Amino acid sequence: MTPFGAKLRQLRAERGVTLKAMAEALAVTPTYLSALEHGKRGVPTWFMVQRIIAYFNVIWDEAEELQRLAEMSDPRVVIDTAGLDPQATELANLLAVKIHGLSKASLTDLIHRLRVAAAKDKV
Repeated sequence: MTPFGAKLRQLRAERGVTLKAMAEALAVTPTYLSALEHGKRGVPTWFMVQRIIAYFNVIWDEAEELQRLAEMSDPRVVIDTAGLDPQATELANLLAVKIHGLSKASLTDLIHRLRVAAAKDKV
């Protein structure tokens, strides 16, 4: 499941909306929405994200969060490390090999550490 898919499922559950009802309202198939939730589809289009935002009638921060999550929800990521420090290539490959064995707590920790490091290096 992608971050966007998890949020979409959460919004549906909070509002008691079935996959079938939402799909009908958005003029897509329930199969498409299910695949979107489970990360079996690529990143949704900007237009689809806007339709979902309108469907749930979310505004401001929650709408921005949905858009951000959609952008960060490509289930088939490619990392181009050509021309970077060799450690960047090592990191990308290590992550590719080890990601399946990481716990949710470890993933959360790594995401936090990467964000902190990126913010520090930005300064």
